[in-house]
Amino acid sequence: MDDGRPLFVQIAVQIEASVLDGSLAEGERAPSTNELASFHRINPATAAKGINLLVDRGILVKRRGLGMFVAEGARDLLRGERQQRFADHFVAPMLAEARAIGLSPEDVVDLIRTHQPLPR
Repeated sequence: MDDGRPLFVQIAVQIEASVLDGSLAEGERAPSTNELASFHRINPATAAKGINLLVDRGILVKRRGLGMFVAEGARDLLRGERQQRFADHFVAPMLAEARAIGLSPEDVVDLIRTHQPLPR
């Protein structure tokens, strides 16, 4: 684990990915800070910081005495956040460039369809 981001952020992103791909289902117990710390060989406080990022965002919920669990609606929440980031970082700049070179939104859609169709 070292993509240049702080370890606690990498922990949070890894758990997010598991929720998004369904390997960690809503209502399911998430790995504990001690399990994460042991697996990644990091300080438990670092793992806890990553977990708390997800708790603060409503992705994980604490159940006293039981641990952390994936919140109901977490997958939809994460998808919504990712879709918004995708629109902000990719779609908006693409449309700005399309306007600058005289392409209509329909032209852009046609280019996307002919370039490489998305799997369904």
